[in-house]
Amino acid sequence: MSAQEVGGEVGGEERVDQLCPFSIESPVMQHRWERLTFLHWAFDPADVQRLLPANLAVDPFEGRAWVGLVPFFMRVGAPRGQRVPWISNFCETNVRTYVRDQDGRRGIWFFSLDAARLGAVVTARTTYRLPYFWSAMRLTEAAGSVRYDCIRRWPGPQGAASHIQVQIGERFAPEELTDRDHFLTARWVLFSAAGQAGARVRFARAWHQPWPLYRATAEVTDDLVAAAGLPQPEDDPLVHYSPGVDVRIGRPERYVVGSGLPSR
Repeated sequence: MSAQEVGGEVGGEERVDQLCPFSIESPVMQHRWERLTFLHWAFDPADVQRLLPANLAVDPFEGRAWVGLVPFFMRVGAPRGQRVPWISNFCETNVRTYVRDQDGRRGIWFFSLDAARLGAVVTARTTYRLPYFWSAMRLTEAAGSVRYDCIRRWPGPQGAASHIQVQIGERFAPEELTDRDHFLTARWVLFSAAGQAGARVRFARAWHQPWPLYRATAEVTDDLVAAAGLPQPEDDPLVHYSPGVDVRIGRPERYVVGSGLPSR
């Protein structure tokens, strides 16, 4: 499996294609990620790199590392799409950045993922080795706006919170979207790591159609970015809103760092 097949070109090019470079014919889950807002801040790469495993490196854009705060509503289905509404539907908010592994594969590194379902938190922690947190969460909508509220329950820091009020504007035409817009939103691989210094790297692939993106502005009061060990953002975020996409999730995979070959 080449680096291109796992989610990006090898090398220092910053451009990210808005189209997923692979397909997932036999997903282990089918998701719907909806009413989603991307909020992004630019950071000094050194502030982000110190929080990453040794075998992952910041994937910068124009010399800056980017950190996203991404709240949305999740609908989780079985491989054929079956759902149990109360269990399968819940709010989620993640804090993430963009990285490359030692073979040049591009993907997302999650500092935290807060979810409103304890069962989903336990499953994701044990299966995908992702840093999920159980939180009290709420998503409310009004004409042309959406609000996300999150207060962390377990594990700590308990009480870390995020409150985001978003005003939604007009949809971007495809030709209006820039390389930076695609860099921040068109990501197809998530990484996780275990063992000493993150020596055992896992990844999972996610396939979906390109995001329908809308202009938006946001008022943000947030502790989650700082709770991840990052400096507290001082500037207004770059904001994109999307009504959502349907997503196919692949099985967790492992590979030996430097070999380029996945192994189960």
